[in-house]
Amino acid sequence: MMKKAIDYTYATARRIVVSVVGVSVLLLGVVMLVAPGPAFLVIPLGLAILAIEFVWARRWLKKLRRMISNRGAESRGERAEEHR
Repeated sequence: MMKKAIDYTYATARRIVVSVVGVSVLLLGVVMLVAPGPAFLVIPLGLAILAIEFVWARRWLKKLRRMISNRGAESRGERAEEHR
């Protein structure tokens, strides 16, 4: 019984800490969209922290990775066309 209570308390505390840190980093990245700073590095970092505990953050992170990958592939294709 005591072990179960300790496990539950640990899981809840971990979820709270991950939430607070992840949301703080994510909001800092959003602020950096208008203020000077590397917003496009900080926002995915915040999502990665949140993805430790939350499925919705994992989905957003996967979607963001796909968008970045597709844009990279498109730009490489366009550069190749320019040099032919």
